[in-house]
Amino acid sequence: MFIDSHCHPYMLDLTSYDNNFDRFMLETKQAGVDAMLCVAVDMITAKKCAEIATKYENVYSSVGSHPSEKTEDDLSIETLCELAAHPKVVAIGETGLDYYYNSDKLEIMRQRFRDHIIAAKRMQKPLIIHTRNAREDTIAIMKAENADQMGGVMHCFTESLEMAKASLDLNFYISFSGIITFKNAKELVDVVSYVPLDKILIETDSPYLAPMPFRGKQNEPKYVRYVAEKIAEIKNISVESVAEKTSDNFRNLFIK
Repeated sequence: MFIDSHCHPYMLDLTSYDNNFDRFMLETKQAGVDAMLCVAVDMITAKKCAEIATKYENVYSSVGSHPSEKTEDDLSIETLCELAAHPKVVAIGETGLDYYYNSDKLEIMRQRFRDHIIAAKRMQKPLIIHTRNAREDTIAIMKAENADQMGGVMHCFTESLEMAKASLDLNFYISFSGIITFKNAKELVDVVSYVPLDKILIETDSPYLAPMPFRGKQNEPKYVRYVAEKIAEIKNISVESVAEKTSDNFRNLFIK
C-alpha cells in the first residue's frame, strides 16, 4: 500500500468516476493507496481539504497559501493557526518561493513564506515547501526562521543535489513526483540515488505531472505507484520496500 503525500483531489475531473467522489476514493483505495494528504493553496482550498479529510478517515489536510497565489489570498499567521487547529490538519503549506512566475512580488512572497514558518512553529506542525528557481533564497529563509525546528518536506523536488543536501541538513524530507519517470530527469535521478530511503516521500501532485506512461494526461493519486516503482529501480530495491518505508516516513512526519 502506498501513501500519496501531496495531492489536490478537489481539482480532479471525476468524469470517469461518474462525478462521484465516493467512487473515486473507493477505486483509489482498491488501487493500493492507503492514505493521502490533501494540500491547500489558499483559504478556499484549505476549507475544502479539511472537509474531505473530515469525511474520509484515510485523508489528511494542510493549510497554506501557495507562493503563486494572488496577494489578496494571503493568510495571516493568526488565520493559518486558526485553520491549522482542525484535528485532521497535519501540515502548514504549501508555501515557499516560486521565482519562475512571480518576479514582480518577491518580497511579498518572501514574507508570506516567513509567516508560514512562524505559524508552523507556533502550531508544532511540519511545513510543506514548494520552491522553483529560488534555491538560495529558499534555504536562506529556512535557516533564518529556524524551519529546522519543525522540519517538513520539500515537495515535488526538482532541484539540485546541493539543495537536497541543504534540505536534509535542515531536518526536511525530500518528496519525489512523477517527474522522476521523465526521460529528461537525469539530474533528478542522481538526487533520488543519493537521498536515503528513510528521508524520502512519494507524491503525485495530482492533477498535475502525471508519470510515464500517462504523461500529458490528468494525474491521480493511484499513479503514485509509478513513482515508487522508479525509486525502486534507481535504488535497486523492491517496490514493497519503497512502499513500506515511504509510508512509515509519512506517518513519522505528519501523524505523530
